[in-house]
Amino acid sequence: MTEDETVQASARGPHPHGHVTLEDVARHVGVSAQSVSNALNNPARVAPATRDRILAAVTELGYRPNRSARALRNQRSRLIGVKVEASRGDRAALLLDQFLHALAESAGAAGCHLILCQSDDEAGEIAAYRELLDTTSVDAFVLTSTHAGDGRVEALRRWGVPVAAFGRSWDGDEDLAWVDVDGRAGIRAATEHVAAQGHRRIAHVGWPLSSETGRDRRAGWRDACTDLGLDTVRHAEVPDDFAAGRAATHRLLDAPDPATALICASDTIALGALRALSERGLRAGADVAVTGFDNSPAAALTTPGLTSLHQPLEQVAHDLIATVEEILGGTPSRRQTLLRPELVIRESSLRGATAQDATPTKETR
Repeated sequence: MTEDETVQASARGPHPHGHVTLEDVARHVGVSAQSVSNALNNPARVAPATRDRILAAVTELGYRPNRSARALRNQRSRLIGVKVEASRGDRAALLLDQFLHALAESAGAAGCHLILCQSDDEAGEIAAYRELLDTTSVDAFVLTSTHAGDGRVEALRRWGVPVAAFGRSWDGDEDLAWVDVDGRAGIRAATEHVAAQGHRRIAHVGWPLSSETGRDRRAGWRDACTDLGLDTVRHAEVPDDFAAGRAATHRLLDAPDPATALICASDTIALGALRALSERGLRAGADVAVTGFDNSPAAALTTPGLTSLHQPLEQVAHDLIATVEEILGGTPSRRQTLLRPELVIRESSLRGATAQDATPTKETR
């Protein structure tokens, strides 16, 4: 490299593959290190033109703030604890796996990281949280699968640890920050959709009434049927597995006045319903409409394609991380957000549609 080339390289700043410091950015722009820090952390303290120059240099040089040093200054680790749930082979939806991936992406974008634990029951989960708190510097926890009388919320509050949840408070806890998907509105939309196809005997195949989420989704079916002037005598409450969905479908279709449409609480149950229709020589969509919930990969791969409700997991994850950041920043909004799912329409709920001419569409309410 010639002397002129060396001077030019030095003028451009440090080598892009080296470790760029805040001082490097300051020298490149010709301002103080404090000005660079203010531009990144307190932008209102820096003149707009100077801030723009600093941010442009940050991008050009590839500067990344030292998260460890910031954590020491702010007494924050930027670690968020969350429990990993084991996947079940008999379930079509990998909802919590997909949510965990979305949460990791949103956490990373905010400069945070997830720290995982595993347990088989609530007591074990609480013990796992205590161990994380005793052995690591966890800032907060994100809960999943909330329920009435949730002992995890009580324990974390007792320990003074911030918490937010994927799933609402079923106790009406106004202080718990949560983000959830409106299953009641989603099931209502699915029921109205099959009614628009001309169905009048619409059944609901849902989870046991001991499930708060199951009761919520069943209420959406009842709401729609009541408003449409349809009866609500056709229903079944079953565990969330394929065989249960298949057996419930056979029972509903063996009734004297059988259902012509099945609104299912999950894709797993709906896939069992599709199997039962096939065993009876009936066509999903043309003879009996079927809808699911979760828009799992199997919903798009099965033949006919399964109409299902898509949960906006990326938005759920984004809102939860934003909520955690607000709580840790001392500006909690007590955010409680209920998001609408999208109805993804495929052949299983369309009369007269075939796999060749039915195109998946999304319907929002």
